[in-house]
Amino acid sequence: MKSIRYTRRGRTRRSEINMTPLIDMVFILLIFFIVTTSFVRESGVDVQRPSAQSAETREKANVILGLTHEGRIFVEGRPLDIRSVRAYMERFLAETPDGSVIIVADKQSMTGAAVQVLDQCRLAGVKDISLAARKQ
Repeated sequence: MKSIRYTRRGRTRRSEINMTPLIDMVFILLIFFIVTTSFVRESGVDVQRPSAQSAETREKANVILGLTHEGRIFVEGRPLDIRSVRAYMERFLAETPDGSVIIVADKQSMTGAAVQVLDQCRLAGVKDISLAARKQ
């Protein structure tokens, strides 16, 4: 009854919009989109992969090594020397022990360079190594 008298006297209350629930909702949506976003990792170099009939789709790879037709090695857009591949892989395995590696070699690259990269990964202790190919 008191509130009715209050408004009948001509005094008006100031109404304010509470922004707290809106800000909370925006933060929840932001966190949801960050968590559900899948980040695509690339080798950082364009290569023409060879095609193979037995090629399979791979769901995840922690590191993608790119090998160009000149024999240059790239990891996440940065050039890497063949002598530092093993150290890079050992550091990677220290962070993620069950990590996997995909070697994306150009179809014009030398087989010897791909075997050297594969060998350095094996010497570092990587168990799950794959060579990338296009499905015919």
